Amino acid sequence: MKTQSYAIPNALAVTTAIVFVVCRALVGIFPDASFALAQSSFHGIEFRKARVLSLAIGSFVLGIISSAATAWIIGFIFVKVYKLFNSGSR
Repeated sequence: MKTQSYAIPNALAVTTAIVFVVCRALVGIFPDASFALAQSSFHGIEFRKARVLSLAIGSFVLGIISSAATAWIIGFIFVKVYKLFNSGSR
């Protein structure tokens, strides 16, 4: 399979940004359910005690940029490792 070096990282970064926006909207609409989901996802850590919900635009921008950038880096590394493992199977 011929894969362009940047197609997978770009797709992963855009997908992560979309999921981030949807998640952020759901947190704003359903904050109590979001805390319950976070608690179940993180093995019972009680996030309700912190009960700080910041939907400021600054934290949104920082969050989406850092999430997408991290996803892009992971995708880039994935492609390099994939090509490394796949190079000997021809």
